[in-house]
Amino acid sequence: MDAAVIVTYRCNAKCHMCNTWEYPTKPDKEIKAETLEKLPALDFCNITGGEPFLREDLEEIVSVLKKKAKRVVISTNGFYTDRVLKVAKKNPDIGVRISIEGLPTANDELRGLKDGFDHGLRTLLELRRMGLKDIGFGITVSDRNARDMIELYQLAESMGLEFATAAVHNSNYFHKYDNKITKQKEVLECFEELIGELLKSKKTKSWFRAYFNYGLMNYIKGKPRLLPCEAGSSNFFVDPSGEVYPCNGLEESLWNGSMGNINTQSFDEIWNGERARKVREQVKNCPKNCWMIGTAAPVMKKYIKVPMKWVAKNKLKSLLGKKICLDC
Repeated sequence: MDAAVIVTYRCNAKCHMCNTWEYPTKPDKEIKAETLEKLPALDFCNITGGEPFLREDLEEIVSVLKKKAKRVVISTNGFYTDRVLKVAKKNPDIGVRISIEGLPTANDELRGLKDGFDHGLRTLLELRRMGLKDIGFGITVSDRNARDMIELYQLAESMGLEFATAAVHNSNYFHKYDNKITKQKEVLECFEELIGELLKSKKTKSWFRAYFNYGLMNYIKGKPRLLPCEAGSSNFFVDPSGEVYPCNGLEESLWNGSMGNINTQSFDEIWNGERARKVREQVKNCPKNCWMIGTAAPVMKKYIKVPMKWVAKNKLKSLLGKKICLDC
């Protein structure tokens, strides 16, 4: 089972696709490290925000979650280089993913963070120099930055770093409901180019990333998910106040459902309770068809034969110099 723990809604950035920074949580109301002891054994845990490195007790949180999860990754904008390095030095087995929204001008504009690109890149370089293995950066694709995606991928490849993608979307979590890709043809062409590059790679992981990006194309086109959503069963999301949700894509205008609060309940009570059962029923009928890594990765592993079949077919096409099948 996978989890995302949102440790704060405070943020030093003012991203165009996310208004969380306008609704910061108060430090004394944010979930405590000792409360996270209640979580079950996990395959993977993502620590995110807001900006998680605004938490003064982040090292304590990391310490707790490392005991719970086989793999822990912190998502950050990388602005606070010294803080990131301090945590990484004590925990060289964790992962770090830095959000970079494009080349310097686009990144700083989209993140509302002066010199944000420089800070993020410096943090990545320092982490690599420290010898941290599980590091990389990712982009949330929009009309504004789609053309930078392939250059960022090439930068990641040249540096030996992981490269992740997402597409803009709306949710209560982001306090954002007007994100939309209007230059669909242009954005889809950029994803098609990236998929082609990923399939040329010698790394098996990159081939399955190609499938994930194929799923993003599918989402942008407004089509149903490639694989079923099992949010609230295969994964869950804990917000800074301790509420346990199936995912971070819920919208009040469509539906919204907490499974319980970990501050006042045991995880077993939440996971096996009536509220959780009702939420899982709602997930089955969710109209959003989101395709985000938090809900896509668990089902890609569970239904591995589906992406494996797509990968085998399109890797062969790539080797033969034929057009990849993106409308099958």
